[in-house]
Amino acid sequence: MSKAIAGFSKLTKQEKINWIANEYFTNPAVAVSLLKKYWNNDENLQKLHDEFIENTITNFYLPLGVCPNFNINGREYTIPMAIEESSVVAAASKAAKFWAQRGGFKTMILGTEKIGQVHFIYKGDKQKLTAFFNTIKPRFFNETESITKNMQKRGGGITDIELRDKTESLDNYYQLHATFETKDSMGANFINSCLEQFSKTLKNEALQYNDFNEDEKHIETVMSILSNYVPNCVVRAEVSCPVADLSEGNNIDPQEFAEKFVTAVKIAEVEPFRAVTHNKGVMNGIDAVVVATGNDFRAVEAGVHAYASKNGTYSSLSHAKIENGIFTFWMDVPLALGTVGGLTTLHPLVKFSLEMLGNPTAKELMQIVAAAGLAQNFAALRSLTTTGIQQGHMKMHLMNILNQLEANESEKLQTVKHFEQNTVTHAAVVDFIKDLRKATASNIETDIL
Repeated sequence: MSKAIAGFSKLTKQEKINWIANEYFTNPAVAVSLLKKYWNNDENLQKLHDEFIENTITNFYLPLGVCPNFNINGREYTIPMAIEESSVVAAASKAAKFWAQRGGFKTMILGTEKIGQVHFIYKGDKQKLTAFFNTIKPRFFNETESITKNMQKRGGGITDIELRDKTESLDNYYQLHATFETKDSMGANFINSCLEQFSKTLKNEALQYNDFNEDEKHIETVMSILSNYVPNCVVRAEVSCPVADLSEGNNIDPQEFAEKFVTAVKIAEVEPFRAVTHNKGVMNGIDAVVVATGNDFRAVEAGVHAYASKNGTYSSLSHAKIENGIFTFWMDVPLALGTVGGLTTLHPLVKFSLEMLGNPTAKELMQIVAAAGLAQNFAALRSLTTTGIQQGHMKMHLMNILNQLEANESEKLQTVKHFEQNTVTHAAVVDFIKDLRKATASNIETDIL
């Protein structure tokens, strides 16, 4: 039987929940109870969360952790991270502490340009279109003044508009390719509003352009939308120290470690299968801070991975080298972020996170996020090229396994102690808990007898 429903969005929150519970769950009461456990007791705060999106039925929690000891350009930060994956916060914290003792992270903004496009179809003489565009270009700026005036007061606005001929890729396809400076806002709504006005101006002016014939006057705009690919909105993060200082007293030869580390990075530069996982490690750090600060991690992910493919093959975001006894590890990454507007002014924990960071500007947040990504990448590569990734990761994952097995506090303590000297695997933990419970049951039976 079809579960289609008409008018779902018009139902109350409780009616939506009741319908879902009755249609999809064998025990509707349990399903409803679970959803309500995650509601906030503060009705106003819950209402705020309900109104972030449509058809809200409950809240979905992510842990919010912090990474202290980040030294970025000589300033100390404790960085918020919202993420569910075990070991990410611990690894980034360890890398932050390691590099704080070796000069910290150095970051710099390479550009802040953002991009939007009006995609349109024009069937006519290319030279006429070029002449038309050059004639009306000032009108694009004039007719968006009501949209851009506040942004201009903050030093932002439309920086340029180009006509781009894309007919080699698709018949009759052209673009208005516009660049923007949006200062401390991510700028999506601002950019899209400007683009939609560009579209109106383009069509209206074409209808009145005397050099066009009747067919040429009827330009078809397909869509007007910002791009999440921002190859000129880029930040660099870097760490460096003498190779000899890479030692941590762990019996690992620093020269051998540095050379192996650089080789691991070079593998990610040339091997896409490795590069994807390598960059996923970078994004563990980046996404966690992006989410905590109320930014759009999907947009960031899309732009970053496109950037990793900018030379025609998917490759590593980070790079490493050894020159004159100095180890250097760095990364350029595109990050279109904002610290005003959107969730940054609505979500209480986003405001908390930004205040903890010192209420950074968008440029400062770009640098903080890039440093977190580089720290996470360093931590992952250090584990991979020394002890192996599973040793640290599985020990962090141990508590998740114990919670799945509903271990009590005594069982958790004994299990953690046991696996301090033993390899953690899911099967090994299951077996250990089984043996522990058998022994406990046996002792109880003996005491009774």
